Amino acid sequence: MHRRLLAACVCLCCAPVAGAAESSVEGMVDARLAHITALRRDIHEHPELSNRETRTARLVAAELKKLGYEVHAGIAHTGVIGVLKGGKPGPKLAIRADIDALPVTEEVDLPFASKARGEYLGKEVGVMHACGHDVHTATTLGVASALAAVRKDLPGEVMMIFQPAEEGAPPGEEGGAELMVKQGVFKDFQPDAVFGMHVTSSYHVGTVALRAGGIMASSDTFRMTVHGLQTHGATPWRGIDPIVAGADIVMAAQSIVSRRMDINKDPVVLTFGIFDGGQRFNIVPDSASLQGTIRAFDTGMRDQALAELRQVAEHVAKAHGASIDMQVPTASGSNPVNFNDPALTGRVRSSLQNVLGKDSVLEAARWTASEDFPLLGLGAKAPSVYFFVGGTPKDQDTDKVAFNHSPRFFVDEGALKTATAAMLQASLDYLGYAP
Repeated sequence: MHRRLLAACVCLCCAPVAGAAESSVEGMVDARLAHITALRRDIHEHPELSNRETRTARLVAAELKKLGYEVHAGIAHTGVIGVLKGGKPGPKLAIRADIDALPVTEEVDLPFASKARGEYLGKEVGVMHACGHDVHTATTLGVASALAAVRKDLPGEVMMIFQPAEEGAPPGEEGGAELMVKQGVFKDFQPDAVFGMHVTSSYHVGTVALRAGGIMASSDTFRMTVHGLQTHGATPWRGIDPIVAGADIVMAAQSIVSRRMDINKDPVVLTFGIFDGGQRFNIVPDSASLQGTIRAFDTGMRDQALAELRQVAEHVAKAHGASIDMQVPTASGSNPVNFNDPALTGRVRSSLQNVLGKDSVLEAARWTASEDFPLLGLGAKAPSVYFFVGGTPKDQDTDKVAFNHSPRFFVDEGALKTATAAMLQASLDYLGYAP
């Protein structure tokens, strides 16, 4: 008898509290915070790489079904969407969370630290939620729960999008937001707006940051192969060294941004991330491959940087007697500027200030990282807004902590409440819900 009573009390304590406790957004979030935290820790402990998020997708689908959402799975391989129809007429809103992790071996001492392993580019790697997608997934499920609880009085409809492969599909595969749109994620649901968010170490816990216009840069991946002539390493004059030519291309390309781009207008970044050439220490190889990225906020400057890179690479290679094949990216496979609609941003800013306080809503600096989130807004032909959620403990310097994508990336769990409250308030206000 006592065991049954104890079990009943535990169940009541763990369940979301209805009524007065949920009369405010803060109450709605507090009633769900323990479950959100448990979800985040579970997802963090079991991360999965892009297009491989099968366990996470099953968890998300199960949670949404329990909440009464119309659930569709298997979109863009492992993507999940849930649709909730409110009891009153109103607008349609899409809310997106990304669910994939990174090929990073975790170095944070947590009881729920990842020990997962996976395969990336043919190599066994550690897997970690080193960019906070576990936070996005758990808090968005928390928002989904709160919206479902007020379904009867909720105007409009909501689509919760749990997107795989934000970090990029494996080579030879399609994925992410682009594939979700291609496979018709908005075929039967045309949103009037799309919301997204991202936890980051750039801001302290308890704060959020957003800005109108471009908040994150476009990104393009370029690839080039430098063709030389293989020979013995002891007689380099008998061949053409693609490694030396490639190194010269890397160095000459540094002048493109610093000397050829008008960075008074907008920032541009050109980075080489892969230089691969040769199989043996005493052989000049036939070829070397280089890969990198260009980030920009202006389409014209993006096009100029790519054109300048091709020109530099071709002329430098020719000076060495080598030649190049360069793959210049097209719009497909590239991420556009993450652009916050100014009018919608103003509305969301007011919502965030109402729930968090004016001093906790910051003006975001532009970030030259990129996202495929804007492809959802473009695919839906709807305005979008994307904001940042601070994850660094208040007593730590944001310039000195480990940044996103680091094996030591750490999120203060206070960010779970901030993120859930911010997205929930913005969503309820947009839909026109009044308790």
